[in-house]
Amino acid sequence: MIELKSKSFWQASLALGLAAFIAFANLYFTQPILPLLSAEFSVSPLASSLTVSLALLSVAVFFFIFSSISDSIGRKKVMVIAMICLLMTTLAIALVQSFHTLLLLRMVQGAFIAGIPTIAIAYIGEEFSARALSVAIGIYISMNSIGGMGGRVISGVLTELFNWRIAFVFIGCLSFIFIILFMKLLPPSNHFKTRKFERHKAVTDYLAHLKNRTLRLAVLVGGLHFFIFVGLYNYVTYLLTAPPFSLPTVFIGLLFLTYLPGTISSTLAGKTAFLWSQSMTIAVGIFLMIIGILVMLFTNLLAIIMGLLILSFGFFFSHSALNAWVSTRALFAKASASGLYLTSYYVGGSLGSFYLGFFWHYWHWYGVLVGTLLVLIVTSLLAMQMMVIEHQASETNPNYQLLNVK
Repeated sequence: MIELKSKSFWQASLALGLAAFIAFANLYFTQPILPLLSAEFSVSPLASSLTVSLALLSVAVFFFIFSSISDSIGRKKVMVIAMICLLMTTLAIALVQSFHTLLLLRMVQGAFIAGIPTIAIAYIGEEFSARALSVAIGIYISMNSIGGMGGRVISGVLTELFNWRIAFVFIGCLSFIFIILFMKLLPPSNHFKTRKFERHKAVTDYLAHLKNRTLRLAVLVGGLHFFIFVGLYNYVTYLLTAPPFSLPTVFIGLLFLTYLPGTISSTLAGKTAFLWSQSMTIAVGIFLMIIGILVMLFTNLLAIIMGLLILSFGFFFSHSALNAWVSTRALFAKASASGLYLTSYYVGGSLGSFYLGFFWHYWHWYGVLVGTLLVLIVTSLLAMQMMVIEHQASETNPNYQLLNVK
């Protein structure tokens, strides 16, 4: 097993981090330029947001396929193939001439992106020791944050300096370099056990995971969190590019630096799980997200930035703990369990713009914030149920916290 702070630990963590950067930089690359795409292709804000939503939905659908394939033929091989295909699609987007073609290619991108995160989490669950697992997942989730943030910043800045097509070419070239490094750094799977792909067995695994209430709660909370997180960031770009703010595209790209606290909190969540519990970590993350939304009720630029910083910290804090919760409590077919969680996560992200779009249409920014708070109230109640489950388990098994966190 890969032990905490060993050479293999850092090599594997870096390799998986580079893969995360490739996936999430590409996935959210259009988000800072949504108003620009609306203008260039003469489409509505909701239509423009489909460049994010459809990619997310495609990710969710193809998680089922890639997680099952990976359980059959291995982790590293599938991830490499997915990243190479993603690279080719990214470069193709730079040549599109119609909005419909752009949407189609974004869906194809989402399909290949799906081959990265769910397999990475499964790799960590199989190859890292129990003590190293929570820390490794925290580092990996922090690279999700850096990738999503970095892609958005690159997109916004290069679009302002050149154009959005040049930005896509640049991220494609950067992805190529990271793929080479990934192939050299990631240690081979030593604890992977091949499972012959059987459609009936795959469906049975997913249904078994869904029947597990402990996993089902985490799957639902993760999906609802991303549901509001993506939607809110989509509409804040329209808020800040319109009067009285009227900010340029380069600033909208830099706005996603508010993801930086998420990078810190993802790693911190893995460490705090040693001191608290995974359910408590999730609950604290939700509380911080609520604080961030309340701060943004003061609609001035400083309050919006501060609110986004707090929101991002809380979101990734809970997301890291939710990933660890699923990975440690899935007793079989870990890739399928991770795939189920991430499917819910990305289905939520793909639908959030439609839900918050209703609030935006009728009540503008304050409506978006109220709609977000309503969902967080629901996830708070679900997190309380998770705390009860964990408390009951620790009473029946004194070593429960040690086994499932450390």
